[in-house]
Amino acid sequence: MDFHERLTALRKEHGLTQQALADRVACHVQQVKRYEAGTSQPTLDVIRNLAKALSVTSDQLLFGRDERGPDDDLRLQFEAVSRFDPEEKQVVRSVLEGMILKHEARRWQNLSNGGERK
Repeated sequence: MDFHERLTALRKEHGLTQQALADRVACHVQQVKRYEAGTSQPTLDVIRNLAKALSVTSDQLLFGRDERGPDDDLRLQFEAVSRFDPEEKQVVRSVLEGMILKHEARRWQNLSNGGERK
C-alpha cells in the first residue's frame, strides 16, 4: 500500500471527510484530494500535521507494516526481551550494538575495497 492509499484508509478509519481532514491539517481540501490521488506529495510539516490529525506516527503514514521494524522471527524475540529486567535489556542492547558495529565496519571495508568480499 502506498502513502496515498494509507492516508485515505486512515482518514476513513477515523470517520473524517476530506474537508474535515483538511481543516485539521490547515490546508485546502483540494490539496488533501491531491495527496489521496497520489498526484502530490506533502511536505514534512504537512506529514507531521497529518499524523497528528489522524493520531498515528509519521512512520505509519509513510511505511507499510513490513517496510519498517524487525522480521517476524526477530519480532518474537524482541517481544520476549521487552519483558527482561533493565539490566538484562542493557546486556542485549550491548550485544546488538556490537554486532551492528561489526556488520557496518565489514560493509564499509568491502565498499572501500571496490565491493570485494573478504
